[in-house]
Amino acid sequence: MTSFGTRLARAIDERGRFCVGIDPHVGLLQQWGLSDDVASLERFALTVVEAVAPVVGVVKPQSAFYERFGSRGVAVLERVISESRDAGALVLLDVKRGDIGSTSQAYADAYLDPASPLAADAITASPYLGFGSLDPMVEACRVHERGLFVLALTSNKEGPEVQHARGEDRTVAGTVLDHLRRLNQGADPVGSFGAVVGATIGSTEEDLDINGPFLVPGYGAQGGTTDDLRRIFGPAARWALPSSSREVLAAGPSAAALREAAQRGNDAVRQLGV
Repeated sequence: MTSFGTRLARAIDERGRFCVGIDPHVGLLQQWGLSDDVASLERFALTVVEAVAPVVGVVKPQSAFYERFGSRGVAVLERVISESRDAGALVLLDVKRGDIGSTSQAYADAYLDPASPLAADAITASPYLGFGSLDPMVEACRVHERGLFVLALTSNKEGPEVQHARGEDRTVAGTVLDHLRRLNQGADPVGSFGAVVGATIGSTEEDLDINGPFLVPGYGAQGGTTDDLRRIFGPAARWALPSSSREVLAAGPSAAALREAAQRGNDAVRQLGV
């Protein structure tokens, strides 16, 4: 195995940096003419995998949309992870877990240890019990060559009350970014520890030079543009993964239309030089 950062750099070179979210929420199931049940969940999710996983570098299933169906939904998620990876895509599992001690370790075992059927190439995590609470996940990433994307500057309206709060010399978000910068120090071509930074945050004075990747939700249908990527990230935009779900998934249920939508998203990012 090679580091997640190295695998991500290769995926970007070969397939582009557009990340497709596989988020089977009720509205999309209905839009596809499907029911709100496990059979429809499976049909939806695996159709998306078949269409996009062979052509994009990263897919991002949101775990909650599968968990709401209980064990049968989680079994579908296991197939999404396995079949996406078999098709050559990296799987960034959006779970946003965060806890302490043995519970944090259990999350690491569940999502980052290749012995687990839910193991992905990378996961999202919340640092707001203190960045050190993520140590078991960080260590699992090192041992198993996986990636971690930590919430830093999210674009939801509630985020700034925590993320922009200031200590003696920096914001909470700045502290998170400093930790990631240290974890990625010396990594080449890029580190395995990334930040979640929204495409619609407006502007930021934070230093985003962390030698690591960025998951950038809010791109596309939610209002984020390639110009926003340039403005927010500057030179670090080369490691930004603009993520979109609705803009691609609304093209279903045709697998061919889904694939074309994913390719259009990838081409748009490439052509604009980001």
